[in-house]
Amino acid sequence: VQLQASGGGLVQAGGSLRLSCEVSGRTWTIYSIGWFRQAPGKARESVATISWSGRNPNYADFVKGRFTISRDIAKDSMYLQMNTLKPEDTAIYFCARRGSSHSNYSDWGPGTLVTVSS
Repeated sequence: VQLQASGGGLVQAGGSLRLSCEVSGRTWTIYSIGWFRQAPGKARESVATISWSGRNPNYADFVKGRFTISRDIAKDSMYLQMNTLKPEDTAIYFCARRGSSHSNYSDWGPGTLVTVSS
């Protein structure tokens, strides 16, 4: 499975961005898919995840009410609508998938940089 994140950029605090993740390859092996981020000098963290069928979205507490994860079933794509962005949201955002509820997320694609200026 190959995943490609895009849509990052520079935005002012309070602004919005929409990230996209294009998925290709053995998509029938995907159980769930998600967005993760890594800020400079910090560990990678989970932002939001969703089942491959588009159900059961889960969010990290620090993005609840601001970010929305979604799936386009027909296009094998995933999105992250990010509103009310804060400087602390600055990070490289990655998408990844896992094959079951017991496996780790893998097939990390190259990330997309989101920079939020104050």
